[in-house]
Amino acid sequence: MKPFNISIPVIAALAMSPLTAEADYPVAVHGSVQADIVFPEIDDQIGAIGPYAEKILFNTYADVNMASRYVDAGLRAEFMKWPLPGYEKDFAGWGLSNFYVKGKYKGFDLTAGDFYEQFGSGFILRTFEDRALGIDNAIRGGRLNVNAVKGLRLTMLGGVQRRYWDWSKHSQVYGANAELYMHDYIKSMQDRGATWMIGGSWVLKHEREEEIYVGDTDYYLNLPKCVNAFDVRTSFAKGPWSVLGEFAWKGQDPSYDNSYTYGTGTAYMLSASYSKKGISAMLQAKRSFNMSYRSQRKVDGISAYINYMPAFTYMHTYSLPALYPYATQYADGEWAYQGSFSYMFPRNSALGGRYGTKLTVNASYVAGLSMNPAPQGLGGMVQGTDGARPASFFGHGDCNYYDINVQIEKRFSAPFSMTFMYMNQMLNNQVVPIVETDEKYIRTNILVADAKYRFNRKYTLRGEAQYLFTKQDQKDWAYGLLEFSWTPYIMVSVSDMWNCGDTGTHYYMFGVTGNYRNNRLMLSYGRTRAGFDCSGGLCRPVPAMHGFKINYTYNF
Repeated sequence: MKPFNISIPVIAALAMSPLTAEADYPVAVHGSVQADIVFPEIDDQIGAIGPYAEKILFNTYADVNMASRYVDAGLRAEFMKWPLPGYEKDFAGWGLSNFYVKGKYKGFDLTAGDFYEQFGSGFILRTFEDRALGIDNAIRGGRLNVNAVKGLRLTMLGGVQRRYWDWSKHSQVYGANAELYMHDYIKSMQDRGATWMIGGSWVLKHEREEEIYVGDTDYYLNLPKCVNAFDVRTSFAKGPWSVLGEFAWKGQDPSYDNSYTYGTGTAYMLSASYSKKGISAMLQAKRSFNMSYRSQRKVDGISAYINYMPAFTYMHTYSLPALYPYATQYADGEWAYQGSFSYMFPRNSALGGRYGTKLTVNASYVAGLSMNPAPQGLGGMVQGTDGARPASFFGHGDCNYYDINVQIEKRFSAPFSMTFMYMNQMLNNQVVPIVETDEKYIRTNILVADAKYRFNRKYTLRGEAQYLFTKQDQKDWAYGLLEFSWTPYIMVSVSDMWNCGDTGTHYYMFGVTGNYRNNRLMLSYGRTRAGFDCSGGLCRPVPAMHGFKINYTYNF
């Protein structure tokens, strides 16, 4: 079940809507309760060996938010004393994790407490919550948004960043963002339906100096207390066309990620898209290097990031294509390319048939940078030097990842439709160590067939058949799923992921989901394969699991 998230922009939109802003409904209160519970069992065959100190593990959240015309407020309590498997040890804890009060008046809003923010594409600042990954890097402090001047939006903020139950009291984050919408000032652009935005951002991390020694010597690094980062961008759109360009720069930031070296970081991105009825296309490219930007320099893993670097790889929704996901290389850098094309063959045409046929092609390619050797510092250590630097701007190193997939969506009759997909994929396991194997590259070919039959508006039967071909890792995999739903009340499913190439292990799962008014309850029992849970290039290791799961959500 996808976690329910409440974001500050959504709350603000509710507060300013006619439903909540007018005198008839001056105040709206809403929120949610979420509980994810696991009763783990030992299963030596899949590596779920435990033993677990507790017989029950759970993550629980409770949000309540108030929205009105001039004031918003909210808080969130969390109880993760015995969290689900796979989260970092610091994730465990409980208490009041999030609270805020926001005042709004005539284009100004001021927030005090915990908030989430993103500047541009997130290259130098993005704070967000993703409960599946265990990420909540909110900033606790103050933020001012100004939207009182036509065509101009300003944001200023400052505070300390959350990392699990630590709010980084030895470091602070400050930032400012401005976006100028030129079409509000140029009448000819308004007449032609064109938009043009120019934006700029600045972020400062101030972190207390620590003694980090160079190797086994008595010398320690002179660490910068302040690390600045800047971002500039512009976007233009007219009709079906849109273009975005962005550049970010980060100052000297020695950290665990870059082996405590002093080189600066950069990120470049160019994206273009075209979309109209029946056809769409997108191309984008990104070059990044040494862009790991954390509020705590000694931290590793996916926590404590101030910024976010998108992966530029397709986000697969099917099980087997997601077995070998790609994780963005923040510190080492990468060249990343992604493109997609979608076309709807018209109804009653030769390829469209009676109901039309949709064809989608997606491709991603990510490579490392061509690098010069790292200089040697004191005692032959790289610490304290500028570190390895790219040999040239356009130089490419080894391929880290690529995939190309073709999808066909076809309705054969009013109740019956199918989706077919073929995907060719390659992962450099030495750069992104997803599995334990001596093979450098894992290459796969994947076939997917997804069929849906709607008996009527209430009853639907859906099935999936997937097969993954590979000569590496554990060889071939097969996956099958059958799902019956009675909208909107209940859904029953059974699935099995079978390693038919090497181990012969079955990862079966039985589930039932019920919805009643504002309540959603999902019960499931079975096995979960050890691997990684990934979203947008950030990945959390997930251990093998066997047991009974309960997921409950109540929204009000």
